[in-house]
Amino acid sequence: MSTTAESTSRVWFITGASRGLGRAFAQAALTAGDRIVVAARTTTALEELASAHPGRVLPLTLDVTDRDAVFAAVAEAVGHFGRLDIVVNNAGMLSMGMVEEFTEAEARAHLDVNFFGVLWVSQAVMPVLRAQRSGHLVQVSSIAALAGFPSTGLYSAGKFALEGLSEALALEAAGFGVKVSIIQPGGYWTDLYTTMRSTSPLEAYAPLREELARQFAEGSVDSDPKLAAAALLQLVDSDEPPLRLLLGSMVYDLAFDIARSRADTWAAWEHVSRAAEDAITGPA
Repeated sequence: MSTTAESTSRVWFITGASRGLGRAFAQAALTAGDRIVVAARTTTALEELASAHPGRVLPLTLDVTDRDAVFAAVAEAVGHFGRLDIVVNNAGMLSMGMVEEFTEAEARAHLDVNFFGVLWVSQAVMPVLRAQRSGHLVQVSSIAALAGFPSTGLYSAGKFALEGLSEALALEAAGFGVKVSIIQPGGYWTDLYTTMRSTSPLEAYAPLREELARQFAEGSVDSDPKLAAAALLQLVDSDEPPLRLLLGSMVYDLAFDIARSRADTWAAWEHVSRAAEDAITGPA
């Protein structure tokens, strides 16, 4: 890449980039002519990507649960390319099991990746983006952030927390010219399900598990990750990107169904909600 091209191309920082959506995002960024910092626990696939695109790919070994390592990786990325333009918080894991079944260790391990990993990356890149007074932080959420579902309670918990954090961060960052977006993907053909962790099942939930397996077999809709990557490029190319972007028809329709159901419930209980407020003088 020429010096002129380097001065105009964007620099991406993508976590969880060795496979699945992260890999598709990295390849889309390269196709767009940009440079990328790709981080993951294992970098074999990332080294191959770097070899195929000399000078445009910086592969980094990174465990996002290690806060010091995250800050060091961001510093190395900036030292290498000089700036960051698009940061994609994609690293994550799936832990399946009924809420009652999770051990403390399993719950903490899950949230360490899916929530605290996002927090550490967000904290590490914000000083860089603030100083530039530009940049776009993209948080990869999930359909599980729309509502809690049986057997994905901890996954939803992490994504709900991610979205609350990101909403606040978007307002905090706006004054510095930094944009924050949350993408909510539906189903994609990644290895998320083949690498997921599962709790030790309680027999009491066996009938529910059988019903969930039937529903999944009949109603699962999964797409090529390249479609998500194409949507991400449209998002980061926008002058006014949305705070949230749904990816997929299934998740789009579900989001509206959930919103309508909540609105109906709120309306039905309006009299109770309003009766719970009556301003009084504060205690002395």
